[in-house]
Amino acid sequence: MTCMKNIRNFCIIAHIDHGKSTLADRLLEMTDTVTARELQAQVLDDMDLEREKGITIKSHAIQMEYERNGEKYVLNLIDTPGHVDFSYEVSRAIASCEGALLVVDATQGIQAQTISNLYLALDHDLEIVPVMNKIDMASAMIDEVKDQIVDLLGCRPEEILAASGKTGEGVGAVLDAIVDRIPAPQGDEEAPLQALIFDSVFNPFRGIIAYFRVMNGVIRKGDRVKFFNAGSQYEADEVGVLKLRMQPRDEVRAGDVGYIISGIKNSLDVKVGDTITHVDRPASEAIAGFEDVKPMVFAGVYPVDSDEYEDLRTSLEKLRLNDASLTFDPESSLALGFGFRCGFLGLLHMEIIQERLYREFNMDVITTVPNVSYKVHTTKGEVFDVHNPSGLPEPTLIDYIEEPYIQAQIITKSEYLGAVIKLCIDKRGTLKNQSFITTDRVEITFDMPLAEIVFDFYDKLKSISRGYASFDYHQTGYQRSVLAKLDILLNGDGVDALSSLIHRDHAYDFGRKMCEKLKELIPRQQFDIAIQAAIGSKIIARETVKAVRKDVTAKCYGGDISRKRKLLEKQKKGKKRMRQVGNVEVPQEAFLAVLKMD
Repeated sequence: MTCMKNIRNFCIIAHIDHGKSTLADRLLEMTDTVTARELQAQVLDDMDLEREKGITIKSHAIQMEYERNGEKYVLNLIDTPGHVDFSYEVSRAIASCEGALLVVDATQGIQAQTISNLYLALDHDLEIVPVMNKIDMASAMIDEVKDQIVDLLGCRPEEILAASGKTGEGVGAVLDAIVDRIPAPQGDEEAPLQALIFDSVFNPFRGIIAYFRVMNGVIRKGDRVKFFNAGSQYEADEVGVLKLRMQPRDEVRAGDVGYIISGIKNSLDVKVGDTITHVDRPASEAIAGFEDVKPMVFAGVYPVDSDEYEDLRTSLEKLRLNDASLTFDPESSLALGFGFRCGFLGLLHMEIIQERLYREFNMDVITTVPNVSYKVHTTKGEVFDVHNPSGLPEPTLIDYIEEPYIQAQIITKSEYLGAVIKLCIDKRGTLKNQSFITTDRVEITFDMPLAEIVFDFYDKLKSISRGYASFDYHQTGYQRSVLAKLDILLNGDGVDALSSLIHRDHAYDFGRKMCEKLKELIPRQQFDIAIQAAIGSKIIARETVKAVRKDVTAKCYGGDISRKRKLLEKQKKGKKRMRQVGNVEVPQEAFLAVLKMD
């Protein structure tokens, strides 16, 4: 049993691709937590997707034992995702620690997520140990990056550790710094139990396994526990600590990190950030900072084959056991049939869910244009959320609409500053602040509508800055906006899957582009097809797919003109009748092409 003063709880925070998973591999190797046989690159990233994309999607925890000068230390590493979509998970992982390794890539310097995760860590009063990674690379700018870290943290240059996750150089010094600089946990073993859940995983045989950090008290096997915010009660069938595999123990004491298995089947009972306490001697209050994860981006997910609707529902339910931040409700569309309206944390999260549906459940799905949720204020004074343009009330009943706004932080090289600012202003952003971090790196802060970055903002930002700009955002609330519902009509009938909510100033251009695109994609029929974009009853753009016309007069050679006229009149009547009964099929490719439209 390790006493509390020899426990160190720490996490690694970094921007995507700055090498935190590789550094974690070296730490595990040097403390002999993994044997040479088990070692593979990115040990903690256990999903194939995480390995391929080189990103961490789920938080992971692992316990290491480290001996120094004859004293044994227990180091609990909580590995966190680096991407902005998962920032709530990062904040809960940070709340479970006393210190953080701030990893900065020596070839790239400080990036946007480094700064935002650092602020999260400082809010929780964590001890920060700066580590400069990738010093073995030829392109490493060691002195420049050192200056950037000193400017950011206000620490002394000699406090910055230089290491290389790849070669293992300097990793020993990192371990010593963890022991020396990061404080031991504070907690009272006699107090009522308080344990913070920072992650959960689903096991098909044992139910949901929650990972927690004990703040106060002791949790023992067989205890009756309850979850504070969810209100559900369970028996602790098994508790233990997390090595590479789970190791059962009789008890997990204050200051330590562990897991609990209690046969939970419903993912909604275990929420990240919730507090575990005893039923018979509960803590008086939960650990602060809990919030329900709110989805930011919504999109419709439809099966390609409409018979697979029930399979898709089952697949989404299984996915939600693993990823509680996914929300979904059934919806139907005239064009795409039955499907689900899903809520995601952001675009990366949406892409990952789509990929996991395909890989783990073999589900091929069509995703509609991602959009955000709006608050609609009606003339009667009611307020409700709308996730889908087709759910809007009549324009005469709407008083005004509010849309979600974000604060975007972009760090870029100063030579791309003009192009980046222009991009943000085109996306209805307002510049709040701009400051030079170093002579050639600038940080700009913008207030922007979330709807504008959902579509293709990130790709454009990367291309205009040649991949140098990094981007981070957080939601700031709702602001009033002038939005219009743009409908697409085919021969006067609306196509609900193509309608969108858009800012009034951009509606005309978007409507025109949409009509042009559909004109290319809709096959010609025996009658003219009018493609129109409309706001309310006002048509703002129109294209026509011309009819394919059969030459009925081919058999008339010579003779009186009246014979030809008679045949043409007959054809005209047929066309008129056909237009009344004929309907226009929109091919699947047309939907997908419109979704990818720039």
